[in-house]
Amino acid sequence: MSEETRAPGPGGRPMGRGPMGGPMGGMGAGEKAKNFKVTMGKLLRYLAKYKLSLILVVLFAIGSAAFFVIGPKILGNVTTEIYNGLVNKIQGTGTGIDFTLIGRIMINLLCLYVVSACFSFAQGFIISGVAQKVSYRMRDEISKKINRLPMKFFDRVTHGEVLSRVTNDVDTLSQSLNQSLPQLVSSVTMLVGTIIMMFSISWLMTVVTLLILPLSMLAVSSVVKRSQKYFKQQQKFLGQINGQVEEVYGGHNVVKAFNGEAGVVEEFDKTNETLYGSAWKSQFLSGMMMPMMTFIGNISYVMVSILGGYLAIKKTITVGDIQSFIQYVRSFNQPIAQAAQVANFLQSTAAAAERVFEFLEEEEEVPEADEPVSPEGIRGQVEFRHVKFGYNSDKLIIRDFNAIISPGQKIAIVGPTGAGKTTIIKLLMRFYDVSGGAILIDGHDIRDFRRNDLRGLFGMVLQDTWLFSGTLRENIRYGKLDATDAEVEAAARAAHIHHFIRTQPGGYDMELNEEASNISQGQKQLLTIARAILADPRILILDEATSSVDTRTEIRIQKAMDNLMQGRTSFIIAHRLSTIRDADLILVMRDGDIVEQGSHEELLEAGGYYSELYNAQFESSEAV
Repeated sequence: MSEETRAPGPGGRPMGRGPMGGPMGGMGAGEKAKNFKVTMGKLLRYLAKYKLSLILVVLFAIGSAAFFVIGPKILGNVTTEIYNGLVNKIQGTGTGIDFTLIGRIMINLLCLYVVSACFSFAQGFIISGVAQKVSYRMRDEISKKINRLPMKFFDRVTHGEVLSRVTNDVDTLSQSLNQSLPQLVSSVTMLVGTIIMMFSISWLMTVVTLLILPLSMLAVSSVVKRSQKYFKQQQKFLGQINGQVEEVYGGHNVVKAFNGEAGVVEEFDKTNETLYGSAWKSQFLSGMMMPMMTFIGNISYVMVSILGGYLAIKKTITVGDIQSFIQYVRSFNQPIAQAAQVANFLQSTAAAAERVFEFLEEEEEVPEADEPVSPEGIRGQVEFRHVKFGYNSDKLIIRDFNAIISPGQKIAIVGPTGAGKTTIIKLLMRFYDVSGGAILIDGHDIRDFRRNDLRGLFGMVLQDTWLFSGTLRENIRYGKLDATDAEVEAAARAAHIHHFIRTQPGGYDMELNEEASNISQGQKQLLTIARAILADPRILILDEATSSVDTRTEIRIQKAMDNLMQGRTSFIIAHRLSTIRDADLILVMRDGDIVEQGSHEELLEAGGYYSELYNAQFESSEAV
């Protein structure tokens, strides 16, 4: 057919910024899924294919955090040895500092940190691979799903919404897997391990430290609660900004033509200002997290230092234990904040997953027939038998369409705007299925054909031309991908576009830009006609195919079209009735029904609705 200062985590690795203070914050943080449990269940089932890799990631993350937690305790032993050695040397009761022992301890500590770093590297390597595999798989499934969705889906969902599923939502899931999962496991392991090590040093100091925990949790929850609504607003207005930019760039010529620049800028500034307000509030509030946690942590240090000094004087604990405990206090608040960030981000992860799964679970086109009809030997007889159709089930726009077209006939479909002319073509191509009745080709219901086979029978030239970024030769060859260069040139000659192509830099290898704006509208139309000629279809559809060319070129194209239509069933949608005088059969449509049919002369003699349309155009031309 034609046409993102990261805080160091376990093993010294950087902890990924969470949704409350980094770039991920702009990706929907605070936005909640409609059904969190159900969506996360679906996501876990989707990830079952990678369960071995995910188990290894969890084990490596636990190992990295566990080895990292043991470090301060061993380092405290070094401090104790140095302190005891100095005291003994001063008192003259010992040999001083035992550097051999300290050396062994330091080597053991180094090995500990190396193992922790290796575990961290291993889990990072594995989870990165899993995240990218999931992204690849999801985008692949979405891409294939798009091709199985009925046209009615795209009538109610914008292109930007579909694009958001492929880009933003999948990226959110990928980043969540890549950072949140190992960070959550590490944070929980760090928190549990730190509390155990603190109790092993001093239960009293640990209890005092834990008394600060409610204050930490209160601070975290307060920030999350206040910033959540602003993150949601930020995402909402970011989407509006993207939509405005897409519309303005897509319709740049229209904006220019109607002097709409000031209005566009004013509307953009208004939305951008609202986005700025919600964005800075969300980022400011989330940025308060670390200062608040640092302040609460400093209170812990003061209390621990005073109590630790007292216990050391009482010889309840050693000096090294005080140092180790302070290090653990430093590490105590960090995993709490990280776990809170991850928990918050999981909400946006669930929302993104929910949108992706909703898309993948959309109702697809009616399945292909079990025993499809072969397209071989199709002659081109078309019958519309009591066809009924409505884009909405409660509103029919075609109520009872009947027509029989013999093979090779040239059929013109005319009528006022909104009569249903183009809709008939969409039904014929099975872009939509009829609501009632049937459309038959050579006596076979079109629903009994495979869609690819059915659409392969048609060649289309539409009023709205469709060309892609590529060479002129590639655009013409799209009608028949295995066509030779000679066949492409022959089709171009028949469409009267060959001479124009030869005068262009690069000839047939001239590149069209993204919007094909480096050639005129009429030349675009000629290229699509050449594409249809090359396709050599059994049934031809022309929807105002010559509406964008000058009169002289139209005459030449009309001759080429006459040759092309020889022996082919042709449907011509026309507004200029003078172009379809020689049609074998003219179907006059009004309000979704055929009100008249016959040849041009017959319909004029009948003096009915067609005659009114024709004379109105003639009188309008005379007045001009």
